[in-house]
Amino acid sequence: MSEELTFAGAVIVAGGLGKRMGRPKQMLPLAGVPVLARAVSAFEQIPCVKQIVVVTSAENRELLKQYFPDLTFALPGPTRLASVISGVHALDGRVQAVAVHDGARPLVDSAAALRCLKSGYANGASVLAVPVKDTIKVVRAGAVERTLERNVLWAAQTPQCYRADILRRALDKFGYLQDATDESQLVERLGVNVKIEPSDYKNLKITTPEDLVMAEAFLQAGARQRTGFGFDLHRMVPGRKFIVGGVEIAHDKGFLGHSDGDVVLHAVCDALLGAACLGEIGLLFPPTDPTIEGIDSKEIARRVLALLKENGARPVHIDATLVTQEPKISPHYAAVRASLARIFNLDESDVSFKSKSHERVGEIGRGEAAVCHAAATVIIGEKK
Repeated sequence: MSEELTFAGAVIVAGGLGKRMGRPKQMLPLAGVPVLARAVSAFEQIPCVKQIVVVTSAENRELLKQYFPDLTFALPGPTRLASVISGVHALDGRVQAVAVHDGARPLVDSAAALRCLKSGYANGASVLAVPVKDTIKVVRAGAVERTLERNVLWAAQTPQCYRADILRRALDKFGYLQDATDESQLVERLGVNVKIEPSDYKNLKITTPEDLVMAEAFLQAGARQRTGFGFDLHRMVPGRKFIVGGVEIAHDKGFLGHSDGDVVLHAVCDALLGAACLGEIGLLFPPTDPTIEGIDSKEIARRVLALLKENGARPVHIDATLVTQEPKISPHYAAVRASLARIFNLDESDVSFKSKSHERVGEIGRGEAAVCHAAATVIIGEKK
C-alpha cells in the first residue's frame, strides 16, 4: 500500500471469565494496575491508533473509564471469535488497519505493535510471533506420534494486524468457524499471506497464576524497594471527630488539627513520602495554608499517591500502629484495614493496622492525645 497509515483501530478482546484464575484475569492487578488497563495503554501510545474498542463486560467498563475516558466498548460473545466480530462491528468506518489484541497480554511493546500494524496495512495481514523454544511433540493416546521440526515453528501472539477490508471480508466469510483460536486462520483461508513480525517473550498471555508472577518480575526488573517511617501526634479535644485511617469512630473527643486530624493517614503518608524521599506532609500541607483548613485527610492521601506516581514510586506495603488510651480500637481493626487498603490501592493482605494503649502514662495515657507510628514500603523504577 502506498497510502500512509493514519487512522488505525485496535480491538482489545477481554471477555473471558477467568475460570483458571478464579476471577477475570484481565482485571487482576499487575504492579498496581489492572492487566487490561496495561494492554490498553500500549495502544494509547501509538499515534496512528485513533480508536480503541474494548470488548468486555459491562461491570469492567467503569474501572477502565477511570484510566481511559475515550474508549469505545462492545459486548463480548460466547467465543473469542464472536467477541472479535463484535469489536470489529464497533469500529469507525474510516479505520484503515485493525490490530486485534488479547486483553490478557499486558506487556506488549508499543513499538512492536506499531511495526505489526504497518506491516499488516502494507501486506494485508501480519502477526507478532516468537520462535518456539521447546521441542514440540504430536501426541495421540498418550504416546508420541511424531516430533515437529522446531526451526520452522513460531508461537503466534497478539496483536494480529490486518487491512480493515481484509479482516472484515474474512470475518464475513468464515466467521461461523467458532472453534478458530485466532482470526489469522480465517485470513489465511482467503489466500492472504500472513507476515510474521518478530516479537519478544515478555509479551506473554496471563492464563495461570504463574504467568502473573512472571509478568510482575518483568516489570520489576531493575526496580528497587525502599521503606520509610512515619509519625504523627494530635491532641484530643471535645467537639472534634475521632477519625483513624479514614474511618470515623464514635467517641466524645476527636483530633485537633488544621485538617480533620486523621493521625493514622498522616503517619502513613509521611512514611510513604519518606520511602520515596519526597519530604514530609508538614512541608507539603503546612498548617499555615488557609486553603487546606479542614481538609479531608483522604484528599491528602490522594495527593501523596499522585506525587509518588509522578516520581515512579508505588506503595506495596503499609504497617500502622495507633497508640491511644481510649476509645478501644481493636473492634475497628477490620474496618480501618479495609479503608487503608482502599485509599492506597492495596490488597488488604498488604496492609497491617493495630493499636496499643499507653498504660495510663502521660498525656496519651490520660486521653489527651494519640500518636501513630507507621512504616511503608514502595517500589521505585518499575517499567511502565
